[in-house]
Amino acid sequence: MENNGKKRVAMRVHGKVQGVFFRASTEEKAQELGLTGFVQNEPDGTVYLEAEGSPEALKQLEQWAQDGPRRAQVKQVEVEEKDSLEGFEKFEQRR
Repeated sequence: MENNGKKRVAMRVHGKVQGVFFRASTEEKAQELGLTGFVQNEPDGTVYLEAEGSPEALKQLEQWAQDGPRRAQVKQVEVEEKDSLEGFEKFEQRR
């Protein structure tokens, strides 16, 4: 898949990030930044997301995730750059 300067990253967000509208807020922020991908709650209490887009927009999402929505208490954000693009069509919440 042609990347056109786009990158894909995976982020795992630790802390009080479930039940605080983290997924909905992430979806809103990602769409605002023109990113595609998904966000989902994990059984271990973290939130996992993958996003594709310009390196600048991904950096902004990463910076936003350090704080998250108002009620979240983010302790750590792990970021992993992926080698290839998935070609997500939009940004969505998954269960």
